[in-house]
Amino acid sequence: MQLKPYSASVVPRISQEGIEHLNEKQLNELTAQFQVFYDKAPANYARARGRFFLIYLFLRYTGARVSEVTGINDQADVDFRAGDITMNILKRNNPKRKNTRKIVAVPLQAVNELARYLAQYPEMKGKAFAVSRVNFFTVFRKLCSKAGIPGELAHPHVMRHTRAIELVRAGVPLSIVQQILGHSLLNTTAIYLQFTGAESKQILKEKGLI
Repeated sequence: MQLKPYSASVVPRISQEGIEHLNEKQLNELTAQFQVFYDKAPANYARARGRFFLIYLFLRYTGARVSEVTGINDQADVDFRAGDITMNILKRNNPKRKNTRKIVAVPLQAVNELARYLAQYPEMKGKAFAVSRVNFFTVFRKLCSKAGIPGELAHPHVMRHTRAIELVRAGVPLSIVQQILGHSLLNTTAIYLQFTGAESKQILKEKGLI
């Protein structure tokens, strides 16, 4: 499976200098590292590594928290025809509480990758995503290091911000981004509208306004 290159920035947090983010090269390199991690796995490691790859893939396209993705039941929560994923919304300040459910659409290539994995390892049906968060964090940081991503950005939550910025910059209405992310307040989602001074200047130039 060849994933589409990523072409936007992400914002893990706001600093005095502006929005800190992974650049396009870093995101594409991280995706490539996960691809190789799975595709080149020795036969006795392929089943386990495939689960890590699937979690990464669904983090990238759902904008969900790690706990939300690892809570997906691949038999009950995935519409393989429509590409819709039903997920629990877990708040960071109370991760054990299942507040409500949301439906997030993902590219069919992601769902097809899951289908291929389950066809190859049918014994994993119903538990493809049931991986320890700690184990995923370890793999994520390792592959971030290989991708040359700074340690302060090498955390899975960066994928949530990645998807949010991608949607906003593609012109998706903020209310829809809010729904996808599972934010209860629109003001929380509005942080993704912030840009650094350099980014603002570049956008104005592209629009012919300066």
